Amino acid sequence: MKSPCITFLFFLLANLCSAQNNNTDFLQCLTSQFQASNSTQNVIYTPQNSSYSSIFLALARNPHFISTSKERPLAIITPNNESEIQATIHCAKIYDILIRVRSGGHDYEGLSYISQTPFVIVDMVNLRSISIDTKDNTAWIQTGAILGELYYTIAKTSTTLAFTAGACPTVGVGGHFSGGGYSMISRKHGLAIDNIIDAIVINANGEILDRNSMGDDHFWAIRGGGGTSFGIVVAFKVKLVTVPETVIVFNVARTLEQNATQLVHKWQYISDKIEENLLIRVFLRSVISESSNRTIQASFTALFIGGGVGDLLQIMEKNFPELGLVERDCIEMSWIESTLFFADFPNGSPINILLERPGGSHNNFKGKSDYVREPIPEHGLEGIWKYLNEEYENRAELQFSPYGGKLSTISESETPFPHRSGNIFMIHYVVGWGTDAQRHLNWIRSLYSYMTPFVSKSPRTAYLNYRDLDIGRNNNEGNTNYKQASVWGFKCFKNNFNRLVRVKTKVDPSNFFRNEQSIPVDVSYYIRKNTGILNNESFIV
Repeated sequence: MKSPCITFLFFLLANLCSAQNNNTDFLQCLTSQFQASNSTQNVIYTPQNSSYSSIFLALARNPHFISTSKERPLAIITPNNESEIQATIHCAKIYDILIRVRSGGHDYEGLSYISQTPFVIVDMVNLRSISIDTKDNTAWIQTGAILGELYYTIAKTSTTLAFTAGACPTVGVGGHFSGGGYSMISRKHGLAIDNIIDAIVINANGEILDRNSMGDDHFWAIRGGGGTSFGIVVAFKVKLVTVPETVIVFNVARTLEQNATQLVHKWQYISDKIEENLLIRVFLRSVISESSNRTIQASFTALFIGGGVGDLLQIMEKNFPELGLVERDCIEMSWIESTLFFADFPNGSPINILLERPGGSHNNFKGKSDYVREPIPEHGLEGIWKYLNEEYENRAELQFSPYGGKLSTISESETPFPHRSGNIFMIHYVVGWGTDAQRHLNWIRSLYSYMTPFVSKSPRTAYLNYRDLDIGRNNNEGNTNYKQASVWGFKCFKNNFNRLVRVKTKVDPSNFFRNEQSIPVDVSYYIRKNTGILNNESFIV
């Protein structure tokens, strides 16, 4: 009679062999599928390829998760066309392999390039074409493009066209657009998702869909609900926006000794109500002052697209005279030059720097988010200053991004992104580190706890693109239920979460596309639908 230990050992070995065989069969399936379709060379990278590690690490923007993840991708697929994505989906479904889709690699929790179970990365880096139509001011943008490539291509086409998306040029279009897409012109032109008019998606059955063939619900879901829950988005069609040939920027920094507390407090009362052509963000850091002491620096960074310097000074004098903005603070430039300014490129940098995709080493970091609906009192701000001074100088930052303008005119249910009227500003918390990760993680979580009385409630809302698994997560495999996923789901989507679950259940009932914060399938709904007892899809999850 075998001992329990030996029996257990045989069980482990059997499962290990089964998993290894499954993984091998999956890779063989991929190879045969690609050969059958005459796919191009250098699309499948396995650990046996010499370039596997460099490709994997190049767009792994947060190395913290590389060191904590047990799994490496079975393969990295860099498709050149839709058929190669279809082949990957086909094989992954057969062998139950998770797919991670990577555009720019900026997922804050690394969900585009890590997993705790066997997985494959579909890296969209080769699918980054951008086609602009100046007749109707639209653009088709493949999701492997980065924002810098989009901005550069627009600027090469027109001096008065732009698009409303983020300030970091290396962020990928795929994740950024599908989660929201806040911009320095969002108070005038809304978010990226508010300007998406069509899309190309490959669903779990390998079907290629556009807006008409996917239907209204599916198209609604990928504009703010996170694209990877509902298929692989290959391209978006967007409506470009118009801007003046000359815009105005400023960056005015004030320390505590220069009344930063009072200025930030006042900013909260005007930032969402000021003219929509003006957007003023605030960046908060702990720095070393000229007297070699620690202090807080508040940087008021703005873009004005509503006239000349005189117009801007008049608006500021009327609404925010305390900042003391003067003519020499105001810099006139083109919109494309402003994208360099907000990305902190050195003065005089050529615009083709936007095309660069920095590889190599990146920084460990943790991000979180909040929405503020009532001004934070001065004593609340002073508590933030204490926290910032506990971290190393310039190591942690809070960004206050104002809402109002067009952002407040769009209904909460127009897209899955619900953070509309009533929000004064969004907070982005971030901390970076070299070593001692737990110390810095504890710091940002403690600050987040401190902020509870000053931010939105019931639910305490969050921005999906600032991914944060602290607010709730599905199982590591992504298989979850409505109750578990609703912990984080209502924070990101409020009541739109229910509709997202219905759409997910309809378009991906097997929950093929899943991760730690993907939309769940409502199993009871699926059962009722397939047993004929569903009443017109009128269920409420």
